[in-house]
Amino acid sequence: MGQHRRPPARQARRRGAAGDDLLNAPFPIIDTHIHLFDSTRPQGAPYTGPAGHPPQVSLPPRYRALAEPLGVVGAIHVEASNWPEDNHWVLEVADGDPIIVGVIGNLRAEEDDFAKQIERLAANPLFRGIRYGRLWGYDLSKQVDNPAFIDAMKLMAQAGLVLDSANPNLDLVQGWLTLTDRVPDLTLIIDHLPYFDPPPDQQAEYERLLGILSERPQVFVKLSEVIHRVEGQVSKDLATHRPRLDLLFDLFGEDQVIFGSDWPNSDGVATIEEVFAIVRAFFATKPRDVAEKYFWKNSVRAYRWIRRAPNQPETT
Repeated sequence: MGQHRRPPARQARRRGAAGDDLLNAPFPIIDTHIHLFDSTRPQGAPYTGPAGHPPQVSLPPRYRALAEPLGVVGAIHVEASNWPEDNHWVLEVADGDPIIVGVIGNLRAEEDDFAKQIERLAANPLFRGIRYGRLWGYDLSKQVDNPAFIDAMKLMAQAGLVLDSANPNLDLVQGWLTLTDRVPDLTLIIDHLPYFDPPPDQQAEYERLLGILSERPQVFVKLSEVIHRVEGQVSKDLATHRPRLDLLFDLFGEDQVIFGSDWPNSDGVATIEEVFAIVRAFFATKPRDVAEKYFWKNSVRAYRWIRRAPNQPETT
């Protein structure tokens, strides 16, 4: 991998260890990346769970039963449906269970009615922003040259909403840089970077672009989709994934990384317990307060999520 790293002062916090007791440390966890859907609805759902698995029903009670024993006190839904009406459906679902502390919707920001749709959705304080990357025919790397898209992003920033973006290639990484140049007040949350493995001839440029992004405090990175399929094989061994985690942590530091499970999409490669265990093990070598930043504190700054239950940490 390339040589771009934080200056020594930014890396110093990696020294020291919280010890093995961190694996069971009783601090709260905010899971910033889950997907809610119901494949049994009369209209069905465009996303029904991981590829190759039977259609699922993914609603808060099921998630709560799995996640609370792992220390989760709140979660943020990231919309996996590109049906505009599902933004309203999932807000109704989220309203019914306080474990959901935020909702990231799914809209085409370049469309003429975007401002009207955002105004309606943002009337619910649980609505925290939208996702836009390379799925469903979206292409942020092209839209950053579209004045309508940039105006939409400025509207989001003014409203205190955020943009989640995932599924990168090098063009998308460059698009994130251009977007944050043009809308510097917009909070950008980059999902699943541990999953991305650029071709060797692009690695140096990839790290250079990430290095520039990492110097922008409004940019956060989810260390999520750590366990993933590579050439048909799935490794759940931290040693396999540590080099990429080290790279991202060294670049973005303790204040710009956040946790997300990607449940239930993660079921395609690992149990939810395994998803939590691998990042717990990675942060067990770091000071406890660094782990807390990753598992919940940084998510407050990134999403400004809504505290809804007494067991959820104070956000002010």
